[in-house]
Amino acid sequence: MSKRILFVTGTRADFGKLEPLALAARDAGFHVGFFVTGMHMMERYGLTKNEVHRMQGVEVSEYLNQRQDDPQDMVLAKTVIGFSDFIAEQNPDLVVVHGDRVEALACALVCATNYVRCAHIEGGEVSGTIDEVFRHCNTKLAASHFVSSDVAKKRIMAMGEVAETIHVIGSPELDSHAADSGVTINEVRKYYDIPFDDYGIVTFHPVTSEQATIGAQARALFDRLVASNRNFVVILPNNDPGASDILEVIETLPKDRFRVIPSMRFAYFSELLKNAAAHIGNSSVGVREAPFLGLPSLDIGTRQNNRSGAESITSCQADDAATIDAFLKENWGKRLPSDTGFGAGVSAQRFVEVLKDETFWSRPLQKEFCDLG
Repeated sequence: MSKRILFVTGTRADFGKLEPLALAARDAGFHVGFFVTGMHMMERYGLTKNEVHRMQGVEVSEYLNQRQDDPQDMVLAKTVIGFSDFIAEQNPDLVVVHGDRVEALACALVCATNYVRCAHIEGGEVSGTIDEVFRHCNTKLAASHFVSSDVAKKRIMAMGEVAETIHVIGSPELDSHAADSGVTINEVRKYYDIPFDDYGIVTFHPVTSEQATIGAQARALFDRLVASNRNFVVILPNNDPGASDILEVIETLPKDRFRVIPSMRFAYFSELLKNAAAHIGNSSVGVREAPFLGLPSLDIGTRQNNRSGAESITSCQADDAATIDAFLKENWGKRLPSDTGFGAGVSAQRFVEVLKDETFWSRPLQKEFCDLG
């Protein structure tokens, strides 16, 4: 009987990273399912659960874990309760969580307390804010680690994890960006009613430790984008505390030059990104996908601190008008060599190779701290 692998997804972003791994596991003969929760379930953010349901040959289960503006501790508590009930019935052989979201933390905690094997994707990275704390917590809760770089592996070893449980596979979403999207840019523009062909992409998320100033940061950034007289596709922020302040600013943008979209199908977003003139904001897209595609990106604020040092990235604070203006003038439309610091688009292949190794499944679930040296 094939092993049952359950992927946990709470946002459009983590699904884009988990989908290549899930498809590869499915094609390798594993029984694959998804536990869908978080932003996916919210109409305000485009009901992106529909993206998961489009996958063929996998089981999809939904769980509503929050109402609009629920605090993160409440979301954590609700997810723990729902996921605990779910895995008691489903009994998966492996639960796969990603990154630093509160849903991943809740599910990793449930797995640890119930001795269910859990694998964490893209641990060992630094970024600042509460997200980094969640990510490191997930590392300590998980039994196995699939990381994006050798640097991330070293950090996880510094946290006392056994080297043999850490597998460097690269960033999974790069697999999708390396492949043909399956759609043309004209099809994307028509589907999402994007009226311009020269555009930048903007994604500016809340920073939970900066709620008091995040609205002002958004205003400062978007004021410069408006003043540039360029065109932008704006993807709505995630639903962390502070999102409402950013949304208030976005609602004031001139509609003739700013196309605001709640969320996008991954293949369509990939094609849009490949044809953009620049990426602006504080999403991981700007420090991962954009450098891989050779696309110039402007990283705003602290959310991605120390995440990447690729040549294509310019970093500044939201109120640094001079740097923002200079970036939009000098870097718009440039193309740079692909940066492969976070992988070369073969993460899914490496992931499945590990799953096919019997030693992966036989490692003990009782963890021990491994001192360096």
